[in-house]
Amino acid sequence: MRSYRVDALSATLRWIELAGDAPTCVYLHGLGAASSADFPHIAADPSLRGRHALLVDLLGFGYSDRPSTFSYALDDHARIVAELLHHRRLENCAIIGHSMGGSVAISLAALFPQLAGCLLVAEGNLDPGGGMVSRPIARQSEKAFVDRGYRTFLAALSENPEWAAYAATVRAADPVALHRSAVELKRGTSPMMRQRLLDLDIPRTVIFGARSLPDPDTERLPKFGISVQIVPDAGHAMMYDNPPAFAAAVATTLRRAYRT
Repeated sequence: MRSYRVDALSATLRWIELAGDAPTCVYLHGLGAASSADFPHIAADPSLRGRHALLVDLLGFGYSDRPSTFSYALDDHARIVAELLHHRRLENCAIIGHSMGGSVAISLAALFPQLAGCLLVAEGNLDPGGGMVSRPIARQSEKAFVDRGYRTFLAALSENPEWAAYAATVRAADPVALHRSAVELKRGTSPMMRQRLLDLDIPRTVIFGARSLPDPDTERLPKFGISVQIVPDAGHAMMYDNPPAFAAAVATTLRRAYRT
């Protein structure tokens, strides 16, 4: 586990780094999750082994610190990751984001174009309004969620064996970070995430789990030059449902984007 001190917040961002060849793959997790949990087995898959990789736990999640003064807005998450990449002197990276991490990845590529050589969005939030997890969190006040809602949410996750891995990372997440990030997912960015994705001039791929279909974006996005890949036998948690197929989808995109 490596660390970077964010002086403005008196907080530490932490990540797992795997040595390997360029392009660097930067993995960003979803709401309540952690890249240190979601992606090590993906980065170590035979189809991706040997790639330089940073598995970043966003502030408030996983092993990273939980600064109470941080906004947890999508753009601000992206700015902190950009600080890390500047610190590591990395550019032209493959930015890989799942769910909320996909939205952060879009913001990162839009705000810091020199850092992103290609973009992979795995069922990211493209439109405001939030998703199945973020909407009910965002409907509560921050105080109500911190005082009661977080425990209720975690208890509901823990009762369902299918959510066991996610419950483990939610347990490590900061309730304030969860709530503020959920509110920001509901609000969206300006311009909105979808418009930013459409405007980017780099190779872009959106990945869906087959069990999440039908989705109109599988037909809509290719009209704008955005590749679509489907992970079979998988839903939203595709990194756990079918890790080899998810890793293969990432590897295919890297080969096309960087011709390696």
